[in-house]
Amino acid sequence: MATLNINTERILANIEKLNTYLNKHNMTWSLVTKILIGHKPTLEKLLASDTVFGLHSIGDSRISNLRAIKEIRPEVVTMYLKPPASSQVKNTVKYADISLNSSLTTIKALDEEAGKQGKRHRVIIMVELGELREGIARENILRFYEDVFKLDNIEVCGIGSNLGCMYGVEPTYDKLIQLSLYKQLIDEKFGKKLELVSGGSSITLPLLSDKKVPPGMNHFRIGETAFLGNNLLNGKQFRNLSMSAFDFSAELVELEKKFSIPDGNLSDGSIGHFAETDEEPGEKSYRGILDFGIVDVDVEGLQPMKEGVRYVGTTSDMTVYDLGKEKNSLSVGKKIHFKPNYIAIARLMHSRYITKKVV
Repeated sequence: MATLNINTERILANIEKLNTYLNKHNMTWSLVTKILIGHKPTLEKLLASDTVFGLHSIGDSRISNLRAIKEIRPEVVTMYLKPPASSQVKNTVKYADISLNSSLTTIKALDEEAGKQGKRHRVIIMVELGELREGIARENILRFYEDVFKLDNIEVCGIGSNLGCMYGVEPTYDKLIQLSLYKQLIDEKFGKKLELVSGGSSITLPLLSDKKVPPGMNHFRIGETAFLGNNLLNGKQFRNLSMSAFDFSAELVELEKKFSIPDGNLSDGSIGHFAETDEEPGEKSYRGILDFGIVDVDVEGLQPMKEGVRYVGTTSDMTVYDLGKEKNSLSVGKKIHFKPNYIAIARLMHSRYITKKVV
């Protein structure tokens, strides 16, 4: 059976190293757990750690995942990482201590609901800095904050922005310093002291050592680098973090020598996906069928760990790899291992057909 192996010791070691590194730079941070899809066995291992509990907060973009976190460790501070939908206001207040917001209508609804639940709900107001995802227009910042400061059950704890997620706009010094300057302007005008300037993410981490993160920015939201140990700017290892916390393996359910080119008339009715090939008709090689498909994962996010294994094609529940001219040590029942990327892991975690093994 196809299995995703999750090494929580390596993940925790990454979190501890990141915590030391960020503390050295006087930064606080939230661990973003979106990749885990609320998987309780993994969350239980992580949340049992004093290091994780000692972080500023745990962030996620799904209410159900935040609920799972609160059920395991209610005292953990949770952060909802996208503007809440109107239909989710009640649950946002219930399961998220902090939420990222860009709609005054929604914040007013959160204020009303927080009053009903006897809580003060904290918000970080997101500002648009060029990524064209969530965030209020910069010319509206002062008026927006003025309106939010009037609400009885809302505590404005910061200002934030999102860069690098949709279009890949780089978090340059010039981009990030705008947040710090807006924070100073808000503090001065309204006699406040915003706690967080939240503009950092995994893609921003490499900038710290190069002193390209401006003074004033003090909060990161980090997911991918904590779990995969990678530097998002160059794809290489970030410092000394582990890049092998996740291993995906699948069994060979068939291994036969077959032609490299399909035989027959090809129609448009296929639901499969296949790789282009420059092989000639009549060539043969060993083809292995593995027990996972496109309902489980995007195969482009899987890197075979065995040399000479080449992707051929995939359907809903089976995927074919070319294993070369010789069988070598492979046979039906043997497993082929893959290194999955971030999106591949998230898809595998989401699939109920994939076994998750937590160590």
